[in-house]
Amino acid sequence: MKHATRVLAGLLLTCTVAGAEAAEAKYPERPIRFIVPFVPGGPSDILSRLVGGKLGEQVGQTIVIDNRGSVGGVVGFELGAKAAPDGYTLTLCANSGLTINPHVYLKLPYDPLRDYQPITQLTTGGNVFVVHPSVAAKSVTEFIALAKAKPGQLNHATTGTGNLLGIAHFKLMAGVDVVNIPYKGTGQAVVALIAGEVQMFFMNPLVAITHVNSGKLRGLAVTSLTRNPALPELPTVSESGLPGFQNITWHSIVVPAGTPRPIVKRLNAELVKVVNLPDVKERFQGQGLTAVGSTPEQMGALMREESMQVAKLVKQIGYKPQ
Repeated sequence: MKHATRVLAGLLLTCTVAGAEAAEAKYPERPIRFIVPFVPGGPSDILSRLVGGKLGEQVGQTIVIDNRGSVGGVVGFELGAKAAPDGYTLTLCANSGLTINPHVYLKLPYDPLRDYQPITQLTTGGNVFVVHPSVAAKSVTEFIALAKAKPGQLNHATTGTGNLLGIAHFKLMAGVDVVNIPYKGTGQAVVALIAGEVQMFFMNPLVAITHVNSGKLRGLAVTSLTRNPALPELPTVSESGLPGFQNITWHSIVVPAGTPRPIVKRLNAELVKVVNLPDVKERFQGQGLTAVGSTPEQMGALMREESMQVAKLVKQIGYKPQ
């Protein structure tokens, strides 16, 4: 009897494994949900629609964009982390959700290293230091002088923990008092900046370049350590009087931890193809971003390394987690 039970259990296990392998081999068989933890119109939304459209063409399925905007993207990141680990829910992550949020929130409903399986890093690039055209400053040096002459009278926008931490670091290094005005998403912040409700912002190049080139906003510098080919006339903040300053933004795609390895490998292979498509790379470059297309292991290493760097920065600037 015991032998028969063991045989039956073995057969059931074999059938279960075979069934799972068959499902993985046919993946994807239905539309894929693509969570974007930010409001429509921002850099993450723009990126998701470009990458999602190309991915859908390659795998023969519809990629359904699901915008879940909230301050810091926490709502969307939590949904992505708690989704079924079957490959049918992807999450587009700005680096803030993976490496910054854990160090600036007292309570976070997800753990990036525990709850997520990295797929690939899509892009990397510095932000653009922009101001309203009415601001009497045409360089970072002039802005710092203006802010020191008017302590607490200038405002800056923030839309999440990435630019919040970056601007806090800038204010500490420059020794200026500029008031933070938080917005739910980049689209809202851009409207407020163009209207003159706030005076400065660290803006993702995906959105900034169009407004800088049109003259609606004035670019003062880029926050990477090297100049951006899409805005070659702009110096870096580092070469503008604050040596060593940088504020990098990058995007990636993750799935819930526990997603079967064959599906992880398939998604990585397809997304690396997307990132390396000539028209996609050209689109990225024209918008001030560098295409990456890393392995899951490389992305995991980046998450761990940057998370440690952010932890040190939070202590350095004296930021108190909220």
